[in-house]
Amino acid sequence: MVERKIVSRCVSVWVVSFVIGACGFAISASAVGAAQEGSASTSSTNDLGMQFVAVPAGQFPMGCSEGVKPIECGPEEKPRHTVQITKGFEIGKTEVTGKQWVAVMGSNPSLYKGDNLPVEQVTFHDVQAFLTKMNARNDGFLYRLPTEAEWEYAARAGTADQFAGANVANSLARYSRPDEEAWYNVEQAQPVMTRKPNAWGLYDMRGNVNEWIQDWYDPKYYSNSPMADPKGPDSDAAEGGRVVRGGSFHDDGPWLTRVSLRQHFPEDYQHFDLGFRVVREKR
Repeated sequence: MVERKIVSRCVSVWVVSFVIGACGFAISASAVGAAQEGSASTSSTNDLGMQFVAVPAGQFPMGCSEGVKPIECGPEEKPRHTVQITKGFEIGKTEVTGKQWVAVMGSNPSLYKGDNLPVEQVTFHDVQAFLTKMNARNDGFLYRLPTEAEWEYAARAGTADQFAGANVANSLARYSRPDEEAWYNVEQAQPVMTRKPNAWGLYDMRGNVNEWIQDWYDPKYYSNSPMADPKGPDSDAAEGGRVVRGGSFHDDGPWLTRVSLRQHFPEDYQHFDLGFRVVREKR
């Protein structure tokens, strides 16, 4: 299964078009303003100890990042296009941890177990069962996975480069040391909140474990997605299951943790570097 995953990733990175489209989108003033206030983002905690950061509504360029080389952007990341997030939301400050999973589900399915390690080896269906139980608690919020647009908007945090402002010396380096914001090329999942957060106070949006997304996957979706609040294609148009984002500790370099990278797996897929984070909205 590890081999299949690595092959899938290599295809998404190396089978690329060598023509980059126009990338002249500007980040909206609201998004830029929010990014400047990133270190002071408001956060709150539920009774399970899950911390959430308030993400403002705004507009951003989704897809291939500014200034990338042709080889650094796959065809499924094109065209670069403007997306509007019309309603603010709260997103997990960290990936869901083993402790949080056990509090809801009773046991930890992870290969690497620990209270502050991200839960992994969970399928998309497992995650939906977790969310169903979270919502049955009726704490005043609706819990769900982020859409792909919400995830990239939060990961970019008002930036336009492929690593969301992190200092990465060589984007295509293999077997390189992790950068200041992301765990990659290490032996196992790492405790959450042990790298620097992004500009909006979110940890491990790049690296540590990959994250399930609510959207079905379509490599051509960006060509016809709506500008406002895209939610992915219908299931009958999907190819290869659900979207997965973020990259992981198991990746051998930063190129597989860029914020525009789109991966996908069947809903019943599980792996020791695949977890999730949640979004919540007031009911």
